[in-house]
Amino acid sequence: MARRGQRQTGGTAGKNRFWIALAAPGILWLALLFIVPFYAVLAIAMGQLNRLFESPVAVWNPLRWSSSNVINAFHDLVGSTSFAGPIVIRTIAYVAVASLLCLLIGYPTAYFVARFAGNRRGLFLILLIAPFWISYMMRMLAWIDLLQTNGYLNRALTDLDLTSHPVNWLGGKSVTVVLGLVYGYIPYIILVLYAGLDRIDPALIEAGRDLGLSRARTFLRVTLPLSRQPILTGLLITVLPMLGDYFTNQLLSGAASTSMVGNLIQGQLGTPGLEGQGAVLSMLLLLILLAPMIYYVMATNRSSREAA
Repeated sequence: MARRGQRQTGGTAGKNRFWIALAAPGILWLALLFIVPFYAVLAIAMGQLNRLFESPVAVWNPLRWSSSNVINAFHDLVGSTSFAGPIVIRTIAYVAVASLLCLLIGYPTAYFVARFAGNRRGLFLILLIAPFWISYMMRMLAWIDLLQTNGYLNRALTDLDLTSHPVNWLGGKSVTVVLGLVYGYIPYIILVLYAGLDRIDPALIEAGRDLGLSRARTFLRVTLPLSRQPILTGLLITVLPMLGDYFTNQLLSGAASTSMVGNLIQGQLGTPGLEGQGAVLSMLLLLILLAPMIYYVMATNRSSREAA
């Protein structure tokens, strides 16, 4: 018995060493491409400013860190002289509306493909994945051609007598930025929702119907609760990049009235003397993004325990 226990312990230790060795390249990759750049940004955020050249000076020793950039960034966010506070509120509003639209459009699409596509499921999946074959920049440039003054949308509106003159969609309209965010990130949530809905056992849905529930009540009582985790995952995947997005507003609007946090950070990082404050805002954005990520991990672990 003792020898058997020793063999089992040795086998477990060997398996652990195997999985550690298998995970080592990924750990090193994350250390090089995340931890090191993260600390570099932190060293600039807590560093100093070269007054002669108006350039940031990274301070690598935590004992010599300065809080001047943090104080300046805090004054930009709150207070009587704040100008970044409205930008943060605007970003949250844009992301909330865009993510809700992504969910309202993406859930029925994913539900149809998972439940009713039948033999054409492969074709629909190819169509859903197709946007990933084109870069995000090219898709936004296509929207510029669509929405410009003499673009196809204005031509259709004027030809149908819906407007008397072309609409300046690219002249700083919030609706253009929000729809651009939806267009750019909706493929992510559709694929995640499809993967989750496709894993729901059809027998559970049939059981609900056998118990006398209508189609609507079966969806509300069975399908929707079982798809709660895919919904959370899809929203997380779309909300996180939306909060730091700056490219969509830059291409589709470019106006200060629609600027987002990403535009604010980009502007400060490109302005001499403000790079340190831009680094602080980047760190604050990362801390804000950690909250939904932690909640997602906790919700996933809770769902796993309930399923077990």
